[in-house]
Amino acid sequence: MKKMSIIIENFKFQTIIGILDFERINSQEIIVFLQADYKFDIKNRTFIDYAIIYKLIKDSMINMKFKLIEEALIYLFDLISQKYNFNYLKIKITKPSILLNAEVSVEMEENFA
Repeated sequence: MKKMSIIIENFKFQTIIGILDFERINSQEIIVFLQADYKFDIKNRTFIDYAIIYKLIKDSMINMKFKLIEEALIYLFDLISQKYNFNYLKIKITKPSILLNAEVSVEMEENFA
């Protein structure tokens, strides 16, 4: 078996996220980064469908309308780590336009191996 990494980066979409009044009304862009390491076995075709993870992230973020970016991160991290048997998982969520001349991000990572 080989160690493989799925990396999803610069995943941008609009969603409702935040606690300020205007953030609850107007959607804003967020950027998601994900890295997930797993054991790949070509003989047994053990692979991870990154399109399903992509959809899971986007659907969760849009449907949940989180108030805190930290809350969104914990939710996604728990959801993905429970659904998949990854050796390592890192997720980062960025709000690129919330502050003038700065991006704000939160990230979480864990080794499961």
